[in-house]
Amino acid sequence: MIDSLRFFSAAVVLTAFIHLSSIDTSAQDWTRFRGPNGNGVVEGTNFPTEWSEDDYAWQTELPGQGHSSVVTYGGRGFLMSGDPQTAIRHVLAIDLNSGKILWQRNYESKTHRLHRRNSFGSSTPAVDTNGLYVAWSSPNETVIKALSHDGEERWSRNLGTWTSQHGFGTSPIIAGGKLILFNSQQKDQLPAGATVGESRMMAFDPKTGETIWESPTNTTRVCYSVPCVREIADGGAELVCCNTGNGIFGMDIETGKINWELSVFDKRCVASPVVFGDLVLGSCGSGGGGNILVAVRAGKNPEEVFRVRSNANYVPTPIVYEGHGYLFGDKGVVSCVNLKDGKSVWRERLGTGFSGSPVCVNGNLYCMDEEGKMLVIAAQPQFKQMGEVDLGEASRSTPAVANGLMLIRTDSRLRALPSIN
Repeated sequence: MIDSLRFFSAAVVLTAFIHLSSIDTSAQDWTRFRGPNGNGVVEGTNFPTEWSEDDYAWQTELPGQGHSSVVTYGGRGFLMSGDPQTAIRHVLAIDLNSGKILWQRNYESKTHRLHRRNSFGSSTPAVDTNGLYVAWSSPNETVIKALSHDGEERWSRNLGTWTSQHGFGTSPIIAGGKLILFNSQQKDQLPAGATVGESRMMAFDPKTGETIWESPTNTTRVCYSVPCVREIADGGAELVCCNTGNGIFGMDIETGKINWELSVFDKRCVASPVVFGDLVLGSCGSGGGGNILVAVRAGKNPEEVFRVRSNANYVPTPIVYEGHGYLFGDKGVVSCVNLKDGKSVWRERLGTGFSGSPVCVNGNLYCMDEEGKMLVIAAQPQFKQMGEVDLGEASRSTPAVANGLMLIRTDSRLRALPSIN
């Protein structure tokens, strides 16, 4: 009887997931990292699979350097950048019709050590009807700010010191009417005399910046995973996230209480979780290898369903589409796995290495390798490369899709590719 109920609950959640994933998302704003709930899947529009410089609606030069993706609201795009010499943080608003920079706000900060693939503008903002939310850190402070859509500062918080090896990179989101930030910090592999960080998930009132709740998480290594929301069978929802200490875990959005957790990782989590029915996919890894992708059946009694060790992703967040997972590896290998059992369907070496994450538009995967080559691959069990475009300069960013545009960021500029519907 218990197994029957469990199967029924899983079927209900999976049916709801399939229904939601089939909705036309092309008209939605892109309000967080990787768009609606971070799944990166867009239906109802099409983009070319190959194009030239003449095909862009516009191109805009950006100040500084950064890997922040674009978020959109009300016909505007918002992103962050940073000066690699001074660590000044730039927050920009761009008119999506013309590419014109509408406003730019500059914030002083202190230079500090970064991983060679990081930048002072790697965090993707969040945006909603109330405003824009940005975050960054230096060793002496962790900053989260709210601005109006016109660039007026609404409130600002300093959350205290930041301890890490590689710098800041996580991104805020709006969930359950709250502004959520995973303030993950470092415990081990620190230089002599360094202070151990204190990790916690934090929820703020988006209008005032007041703390609603903060929930301690196990502090091990800085993790950059951005939470997403999992719909549960009783009609509610919870945050799901990944880190080294807790593994894959679910939290009550209203209270911050950890509902369940399963310790499945021994390395740093950089990629964000992706939900498929009652499964949550998460990964960990390192620059030296040992990457794994783990699928956990979420709930009060979580269990590991499968793990992928060969060519698993570390930094890029995978795509889930029509029962398969698409993994873009840091060293340039792209693979497809069956989400029933985690078995490999195909794998191909395609790029020089991936730091940005893919998006899936009407069944085509778009992802930039680190040298600025946009690869287009069919999201299907038979490998098929649809196209390849040289963007002319490096990129570690993730495309955004909104307002009939694919917004493509490279080191120094933002390009807008129009849809072909």
